[in-house]
Amino acid sequence: MQETGLGVLLQHLREKRGLSLRELGQLSGVDHAYIYRLETGEKEAPSEEVVSKLVRALKAGKRDADMLLYLASHPQTDAEVVRHMTSDETIPNEVLAMVSGASFRGNRPDYVKLIARARALLAENDVPE
Repeated sequence: MQETGLGVLLQHLREKRGLSLRELGQLSGVDHAYIYRLETGEKEAPSEEVVSKLVRALKAGKRDADMLLYLASHPQTDAEVVRHMTSDETIPNEVLAMVSGASFRGNRPDYVKLIARARALLAENDVPE
């Protein structure tokens, strides 16, 4: 099984709250085995209803909730970019969409550089005229 961006974020948020899979399952009303399959990449595209239940149980903020919803509908998003997003909460979600939407041939991209470029592009567009 290949690691998924959704799985990385879901596990990060669960561990951040100090919850076991069973505890998250009980709080959310989502089967803990299904949550495990989401975290490991065996399952990739939960319904919006399942994501909403998980968001509530995790008490996820707007940024994290939006990321979970995005990743649920974009399973091809590389887990490594999600790791960068979770390690720096100042990175806006628009950067996730910009970076994950890029396609590459050959070597794995340098996400640190791509995120910096995407942030610079967003900053340029925010300049008032």
